[in-house]
Amino acid sequence: MNKPAFVFRTPPHGTASGREGLDAVLAASALTDELAVFFIGDGVYQILEGQDPGAVLTRNYTPTFGLFELYDIESIYVCAESLVERGLSVTRLSIAVQALSRDKLVARLADFNVRLSF
Repeated sequence: MNKPAFVFRTPPHGTASGREGLDAVLAASALTDELAVFFIGDGVYQILEGQDPGAVLTRNYTPTFGLFELYDIESIYVCAESLVERGLSVTRLSIAVQALSRDKLVARLADFNVRLSF
């Protein structure tokens, strides 16, 4: 059985990648409960609280990540080093996540045989 992992690596604005990834996660959650979501590198900005993308004339879709709870998406991980490198902490994120060291995150990612990167 396929176990998909959705990996967010890019910042939220400037491309449609993040929004497309979010849509894919929500759609896939209807098909399996064995999925996980990972935020790595600049992908941590996807879930940064208090974004105002109006200055770059884009829609703020970040609150939609809050639907993860409604969709029973519970395996949500963020790279602890990525947060530190950007001067962030989990308290500044818009959703509940489990912060893992890079090594533990890579090990957890290895549990999934399908990986989709956004």
